Amino acid sequence: MPEGPSIILMKESLQKFVGSKITEAHGNANFDKEYLKGKIVREIRTFGKQTYLVFDDSAIRIHLLMFGSYSVDEQIKPDKSLRLSLIFKDGMMYFYTCSVKPVDLEFLLRIDWEADIMSDEWNPKKAEKKLKSNPDMMVCDALMDQDIFSGVGNIIKNEVLFRIGVQPESLLGNMPSRKIKELIAEARNYSFDFLRWKREFVLKKHWLAHTKSICPKCGKKLIKKQTGKGKRRSFYCENDQKLY
Repeated sequence: MPEGPSIILMKESLQKFVGSKITEAHGNANFDKEYLKGKIVREIRTFGKQTYLVFDDSAIRIHLLMFGSYSVDEQIKPDKSLRLSLIFKDGMMYFYTCSVKPVDLEFLLRIDWEADIMSDEWNPKKAEKKLKSNPDMMVCDALMDQDIFSGVGNIIKNEVLFRIGVQPESLLGNMPSRKIKELIAEARNYSFDFLRWKREFVLKKHWLAHTKSICPKCGKKLIKKQTGKGKRRSFYCENDQKLY
């Protein structure tokens, strides 16, 4: 599943369509696309792993889910995978194998934009309050909770926990306050490192724990385990990461 930094790159690729009018709309998403014709893209907003194409009176929410993708100006996948294509005078955007849903502008007003880990509106104090109100939650679940860290995915989770030296099954209530603050800070720091490395096509070269087998600090074998309620893959070092 694409994580927040990849969605930022997607937004940048689509930015050229802001101010442009839709001339055609196609695809197999389950809604009538005829109403999109003639609409002008006023803004492209992202919230974690979601992208919103905003018009004057409504919006379209794009969520790439596990296997979704997009392309600009060229259709690169078959029609059976095409959820939505929007045609403009000077280009096209395509979305494949993803969730596409119309929403009203009121929906956008109900989003907690301060939970977006990469947003200028990010509110670390609100995140800290949410974490401390869930003492029995595993830290791996907390990082993947989109109501707390919108945009964080499994890569960011594993790398952040390795950076701060915390095992994924640690309980939030057992972690000292300084570690909670460190968790919040590194979740944002690593997200922007991810974005920079992704732009430079070197992201995987910088992974320290995710999908790795040997700890780069002590040389011992990393644990690979499905952790948390979501049973997502965790990679961690029992020697260099503490279980709280």
